[in-house]
Amino acid sequence: MTVELRHPTIDDGAAVWRLARDSKRLDLNTPYAYLMWTRDFHSTTLVAEIDGELGGFVTGYMRPDEPETVMVWQIAVDAKYRGRGIAGRLLDELAARTGATALETTITDDNPQSQASFDKFAQRHGAERTVTPLFETEHFPHEDEFKPELLHRIAPLHPTDATG
Repeated sequence: MTVELRHPTIDDGAAVWRLARDSKRLDLNTPYAYLMWTRDFHSTTLVAEIDGELGGFVTGYMRPDEPETVMVWQIAVDAKYRGRGIAGRLLDELAARTGATALETTITDDNPQSQASFDKFAQRHGAERTVTPLFETEHFPHEDEFKPELLHRIAPLHPTDATG
């Protein structure tokens, strides 16, 4: 299995959208949003090309008020490639390429797989993971459709040089 981690191009937008849709865990945005993401946030987004096909992605951005913090928006790996460390490699590479000293993401309480993935990331980097409430149900427009989002902050990270 050959895995190449790279920044996306607009041509990857539709495949990123399909991975998000097929994950069954992520809040699915419009295809347009993923196209814009691959254009405007490509430097803080990575895709995993596995044996020539898109098998995973991580989208993120640098926080405007904390420019050394990378906020992970979404991460997904195709079901046939799960359990092979692809998500961890995407997170490690994103942290390295951005030079971030902290990584944040939001996770709902009912997503133990994602929580475990970010816990492993923190352990690999010898960093502390703190969890605090960020968005409560009442913050969303339809209270019955959204669950509270918990902010997971992992710091300190020690930036390393990455190739690619």
